[in-house]
Amino acid sequence: MLCQFFVQKRVGMKTLPIEQELVKLDFQRIPRHVAIIMDGNRRWAKKKGLPTMVGHWHGAEALSNLVESAASLGVKVMTVFSFSTENWSRALDEVDSLMHLFRMYLLAQKDRMVREGVRLSTIGDIRRFPPDLKEILDDVKQATAPGNRIDLVLAMNYGARDNIRRATQAIVEDCAMGRINKEDISEALISRYLDTAPWGDPDLLIRTSGERRLSNFLLWEISYAEVYITDVLWPDFNEQELMKALVEFQKRERRVGC
Repeated sequence: MLCQFFVQKRVGMKTLPIEQELVKLDFQRIPRHVAIIMDGNRRWAKKKGLPTMVGHWHGAEALSNLVESAASLGVKVMTVFSFSTENWSRALDEVDSLMHLFRMYLLAQKDRMVREGVRLSTIGDIRRFPPDLKEILDDVKQATAPGNRIDLVLAMNYGARDNIRRATQAIVEDCAMGRINKEDISEALISRYLDTAPWGDPDLLIRTSGERRLSNFLLWEISYAEVYITDVLWPDFNEQELMKALVEFQKRERRVGC
C-alpha cells in the first residue's frame, strides 16, 4: 500500500526526498525484526517550549504511523521500548501521565490496529501496572490476535537484566522439578525462556535522539543486531527516517560471530 502510493506519486512528477529513499531499498533484504529505543520525547517538547507530556503524545502518534509504514515495507516484527523498569523513578505526575497515555493510546488505536492487521503483544513484567490498564491491554491483545501483517511488541516495565533474572529463575525451577537437566542449558534454551522467544532476535536496533547506549534493552537478543543511531528525536522519526535506517542496514555486511 505504502509503496504503491509512492510509485503513483512519482509518475510524471519530480521525485520527492522520501521517494529517493524508497528507490534505494532492496525489498528482498528488509529486516524481519526491528527493535527501537524511542528516545527524545522530552527534549522534543523542551525545544518547542511545550509540556513534557505533549512530547510523549506526539511520540505515541509517531509510533502509530511508523508501524503502518514498517508493515508496508515488509517488516514483520517491531519491538519498541515504551516503559522501562527504571522509568518508575521519574516524577510521580509524569508516571501517572504515562499510564494515562497508555490507556488512551490503546483505546484510540485498537480499531486501527485491527483494520491494519497489527497484532499487539507485550514483553516485560506488567503485573505492576494499574488493573484497568492491564484489562485494556488484554482486550486489545485479544482483539488484534488475528492480525498477520506485523507484530507490534511493546516493552512495558521491561528491563533486559530483569528479564534475564526472571528467565534464570524459571530455568532453575524447571531444573528442580526435573523438567530439564542442567546439561540441557544452552544459549538456545535460555533464549526460549526470554520474553522475546515468540519473535526471535532483532536484525536491526534503532535508537533515536543521538544517545549511544543500550539502556538495558534486549541485551541478550541484540548480540548480533545491526545498530543504527540517529540524532532525530523520536516524535520527528517518520517513514522517511525509517527508510534511511533500512537503507543503511542493507549497506552493511552482516558478520554473525565475526
